[in-house]
Amino acid sequence: MYKLIKSENRARRGEFKTVHGTVQTPAFMNVATAGAIKGGLSAFDLKDINCQVQLCNTYHLHLRPGDELVKEFGGLHKFTKFDGPILTDSGGFQVFSLSSLRKIREEGVYFRSHLDGHPIFMGPEESMRIQSNLGSTIAMAFDECVENPASYEYAKASCERTYRWLMRCKDEMQRLNKLPDTVNKNQLLFGINQGSTYSDLRIEHMKKIAPLNLDGYAIGGLAVGESAEDMYRVISDVEPYMPKDKIRYLMGVGTPANILEAVHLGVDLFDCVMPSRDARHGHLFTSSGMMNIMNAKYEHDKGPIDENCNCPVCREFSRGYIRHLFKAKEILGMRLAVMHNLYFYNNLMKQIRDALDEGRFEEFYKETLPLVSKKI
Repeated sequence: MYKLIKSENRARRGEFKTVHGTVQTPAFMNVATAGAIKGGLSAFDLKDINCQVQLCNTYHLHLRPGDELVKEFGGLHKFTKFDGPILTDSGGFQVFSLSSLRKIREEGVYFRSHLDGHPIFMGPEESMRIQSNLGSTIAMAFDECVENPASYEYAKASCERTYRWLMRCKDEMQRLNKLPDTVNKNQLLFGINQGSTYSDLRIEHMKKIAPLNLDGYAIGGLAVGESAEDMYRVISDVEPYMPKDKIRYLMGVGTPANILEAVHLGVDLFDCVMPSRDARHGHLFTSSGMMNIMNAKYEHDKGPIDENCNCPVCREFSRGYIRHLFKAKEILGMRLAVMHNLYFYNNLMKQIRDALDEGRFEEFYKETLPLVSKKI
């Protein structure tokens, strides 16, 4: 259940209560694709960097180790040992990314595993059953994510199909949550707004799904080829039609600047692989902008990654040491870099929440946006 505590213009400060704990929003979800953060972080590390929500991937966990095996362990919470809220995506985006291996039909999608090529079918009911086996706190509805740019006709047909699939997801989840052996009988369902970059399609689709009284509403199909300006325009156009009393999630976005802009436009929840992926290549987020730790100028640097950061890495290790680890191809370098970047994202969200609590978000937004957009 989402509670709006206060707002400043469009920006919202709230909390989202679930069976696995309460999320203070705006919030960033840390992406643990196969049940772990890439870079060697465990569920216990996530607690150290103030992670509120973990996101796991339905498609990948279905292939390996298998959702039925995860159910055998008691669901993702017992399997990964993360005791906070967990969101599972529907598999729709992964199907989108496998464009050369898929066929989309009304009943669902036929595609081939990227691991060994074996044929797979996934539709709304299959996605809900997999997510029910995983026992996540929040399940995402199965949708069709279209690539930008898409033709108007295709985007319109895709919206209509996504709506029909959402109704099937809703019915199947209600059935699954009543079964005696269901891992999480309080599993929540979020619907996904689609419509490519066409504002009229986006608005029409949101108007159709808003009355369904879902547990949350996501904006999907962005950050897949369109410009940042188009993304912000779509969010701005759709936001007035999103239910005020439900949590709002922008899927797969993005940079610190993207997050600040989207909070400014009324979004509550985010996820992105960027902080962990960039960290594994030595690109680190700081309060002064993006840093490449591989640069020669850091070889003799005894200072922390970010003097304004209180993460476990910045408290203990120097830039010079972390650069050495990367140059020596030591796994510890990646682990420390990922830990720092995820702490930076979670701390940015806390700073946003504090600014909203104190009625100074507009000032914080204007001051912070140019800083996080810089490259050092």
